Amino acid sequence: MTTYDERASLTDLTATVERVRSSVEGVIEGKPEVVRLSLTVLLAEGHLLIEDVPGVGKTMLAKALARSIDCSVRRIQFTPDLLPSDITGVSIWDQQRRDFEFKPGAIFAQIVIGDEINRASPKTQSALLESMEERQVTMDGQTYDLPSPFMVVATQNPVEMEGTYPLPEAQRDRFMARVSIGYPSPEAELQMLDVHGGVSPLDDLQPVAHAHEILKLIEAVRGVHVAEAIRRYAVDLVSATRTHPDLRLGASPRATLHLLRAAKASAALSGRDYALPDDVQGLAVAVLAHRLLPTAQAQLNRRTSEQVVEEIIQRTPVPTGSQQQRGFGLGGGPQAYGQPPRRLG
Repeated sequence: MTTYDERASLTDLTATVERVRSSVEGVIEGKPEVVRLSLTVLLAEGHLLIEDVPGVGKTMLAKALARSIDCSVRRIQFTPDLLPSDITGVSIWDQQRRDFEFKPGAIFAQIVIGDEINRASPKTQSALLESMEERQVTMDGQTYDLPSPFMVVATQNPVEMEGTYPLPEAQRDRFMARVSIGYPSPEAELQMLDVHGGVSPLDDLQPVAHAHEILKLIEAVRGVHVAEAIRRYAVDLVSATRTHPDLRLGASPRATLHLLRAAKASAALSGRDYALPDDVQGLAVAVLAHRLLPTAQAQLNRRTSEQVVEEIIQRTPVPTGSQQQRGFGLGGGPQAYGQPPRRLG
């Protein structure tokens, strides 16, 4: 049972999320679902890939999220001449100590913004692999831990392919979710002209949360309850991508883990300490689609990975209260998923 003191602290943490959300939404007009997904990835200890056409606010979203939290932030502009050592760091000979001294690179920050990540060479892109998965950097046989919390927010333009290097599957698989911001509505764009016309809203953006508060939020997300049937539902969705005729590469077991973690974070953002099938469904496209490779025939038929995931969601049976043999009770409310009807706040 959750005690009164624990409920009080969870209420404080929920308030922290609302402050960060309001801060970012003050910069990114009319895109609350995009901001929510970004916060979901942050609390699920994942990394975010923002993929969209130029000028819709990809870098601004990443900067707004970073500036809303009082933590270390580094921005890396990915270019063809960027070296792996610019990211991870380099060992320099110290004449006085007569030994090598490690100079940390740009990856040694709590939030790392990678702008136009697909403009760097594959060799440079691969410098992020260890950091994103193991949250450490190994140089000259020595391992250096990265700070916590740690999140990579990368942007890329999917339209202009001149002078770019597509992200390999191993790199894409390390991003928990991919989001496309899209064009704003006419009303939001008009409001943007009023707010952003004279000065950048990033100039006045102040931190509204500390890194240690985010760590507490992450710890609270880890404690969100996920019933066995919902875990099985996530596995069924991911497994279906591996046998779908329109896909030549399905989602990995890492994708299943990311989907579960994201669902727990989504539940916490909704004020619940238990996950629902809706949490899994609502994140399946964002978490799975960027990892999938359509077949040549599917590409000829203009079938996208997002469409395939939506089809899988429609075909996969959703857990119901009738599955009480697998830890469910009666009905479709919180009791059906093994938890009493209470909220985090």
